[in-house]
Amino acid sequence: MAASRYRKFLRLIEEWPVDSSKKGRDLATHIRQRVAKEFSRGENTKIDEKSCDKKYEALTRIHKDFYRQKYPRMHDTSATGSSAEDCHRVMASDTIDEMNELNKSIWTRFKESLGGNKEGSR
Repeated sequence: MAASRYRKFLRLIEEWPVDSSKKGRDLATHIRQRVAKEFSRGENTKIDEKSCDKKYEALTRIHKDFYRQKYPRMHDTSATGSSAEDCHRVMASDTIDEMNELNKSIWTRFKESLGGNKEGSR
């Protein structure tokens, strides 16, 4: 029975798109890693079938926008009034990296410009 569950998970992750703008923070990437970990021996992995089925059904509901359809939104904006596209752009890894760079202190920038003690080079 693990074989059929493994194949179901593989089909699900094939359908789930990877968001390349969220390097290292994408849900699809995380799900792929978890499936690889949980089914470490592929179809021969021993699993808790009940727990596996619950996880699969939960992921399927997210993937198929079950709750989005069940509870439709009146407006396509967030609590801040931003559109989904604006939120996606703000949450992109490149934007977050830029914001982190802007938020560095003057002292940190000065040390980096002199080639001083950078992160990870201790």
